[in-house]
Amino acid sequence: MGALMKYINRISRCSILFKNGKLEHEGLNAYQHVYIRNICREPGISQDCLAKSIYVNKSSVTRQLALLEQNGFINRTPGEKDKRVMQVFPTQKALDILPEVKRLSAEWENHITAGLTEEERGFFLSILERMMAKSAEKVNEEIYKEEKEDEEWEKF
Repeated sequence: MGALMKYINRISRCSILFKNGKLEHEGLNAYQHVYIRNICREPGISQDCLAKSIYVNKSSVTRQLALLEQNGFINRTPGEKDKRVMQVFPTQKALDILPEVKRLSAEWENHITAGLTEEERGFFLSILERMMAKSAEKVNEEIYKEEKEDEEWEKF
């Protein structure tokens, strides 16, 4: 079963190299495209919710958002109800680059699935969706549960 993760990781790393090469002239890197997509889809999302939705640790989110803010792609503002919560909003620059980010993702997916029938694509996608659900379940049960317990403990 070790080969499965080897191939998934290699596909991911190749995707990162491809997107880095195509986005660097825009001031973005491949890791940031997922941030742009999510922030544009949900303006005002909190940093914590963003971290959980893309399964990245909070410190990585903070670093990437600082770069995106520095390069003019996002703005962060304290939440209205809780000033400790940082809400993230896309700038016009992010909204302008979003179609290119989506196009690159589609180009990559089309390239790596070229030669597969629609039936094979659908079957493969359904398997990946089930695997992602199991992955999320494991993280939610074992990692995010612990974070929630730590947060509850800090209230005392």
